[in-house]
Amino acid sequence: MAMSSVVQDLRSFVYEALPARVIFGSGTLSQLGDELERAGISRPLFLSTSNQRDFTTAVLGQLHPKASRFAPALFAGAVMHTPTVVTERALVVAREHRADGIVAIGGGSTIGLGKAIALRTDLPQLVVPTTYAGSEMTPILGETANGVKTTQRNPRILPEIVIYDVDLTMTLPVGLSAASGLNAIAHAVEALYARDRNPIISLVAEEAVRALARALPLIAESSLNRDARAEALYGAWLCGTCLGAVGMALHHKLCHALAGKFDLPHAQTHAVLLPHALAYNASAAPDAALAVARALGASDPARALYDLAGRLGVPQSLSAIGMPVGAVDAATDEALRAPYWNPRSMERPAIRNLIAHALEGLAPPAPSPGQLAYSEVAGAP
Repeated sequence: MAMSSVVQDLRSFVYEALPARVIFGSGTLSQLGDELERAGISRPLFLSTSNQRDFTTAVLGQLHPKASRFAPALFAGAVMHTPTVVTERALVVAREHRADGIVAIGGGSTIGLGKAIALRTDLPQLVVPTTYAGSEMTPILGETANGVKTTQRNPRILPEIVIYDVDLTMTLPVGLSAASGLNAIAHAVEALYARDRNPIISLVAEEAVRALARALPLIAESSLNRDARAEALYGAWLCGTCLGAVGMALHHKLCHALAGKFDLPHAQTHAVLLPHALAYNASAAPDAALAVARALGASDPARALYDLAGRLGVPQSLSAIGMPVGAVDAATDEALRAPYWNPRSMERPAIRNLIAHALEGLAPPAPSPGQLAYSEVAGAP
């Protein structure tokens, strides 16, 4: 970050530290019972996806030595994009069980469901992340209804306790690790040019990008590299902290709009769109682009992110993850509906070109002095 920008940030900014208890390490899942007791939770509702039902059931089994103090229940129906119809089904179980707390074990789908329940009930949340999404550190909830995904920020949404256990990520498939990690990096990248950015979060964001960009290729080479797994989880925690502390912009709007409309996989959508969103905004946020470049050790940070996804074997096109080829105009309309604040204005032809590029999996345009990315791309309407 340029010195003048640092000085400006130090003259005027707001930093709000979010209240959360974080337990980080290996084998920390063993502290689950103690943390539930510490929070005064005796009738927890455990949440998971159907794929993680067996694992979550095994975790429930670990509470048996303390069975006299706990009466847990399980809802294993979490799905992507937090559909409100699924939340209503989970709420029925919570009420029937008289749950006094929520334990979400898994990735963004499960954590999102826990947040949706907490928003409606104000029940305390204990989260055990098993991916690198970072949602556990934010007071933000994205919900889908009738094919439209909307987001909101509310203190009731923020989980009270987060247990990071490196052991739980050791068997996370390499492909999911990579996509989830790139999803997390997106939180940090956008924090660097957020309207309400501040010097504390900017430092955290740059370190977060550096940690994940260093760890993910090592995980791709050897998925059981414990040091790399620990560094990736550390980076994900920092990225989630960024997402929770400041507002997001173009990238997150695109992801929420397109993933909700076309039912695209959350993490992969972030991975595909991140290089293009950074390229779009780089000229309007040069200090942010420079910070990402430093973290990646590259002169063109957007291209470096695109190449990183390629090295990791993550899909690089929206078409590869399910977006229809003829849906560019519909996607553009959705992206421009209720736009987020962004350092560069949301210009329809440029946004359309960005989506078209991402749909085909083309590399983001290289920076050019005096030229805004995607505005002069061949084939622009």
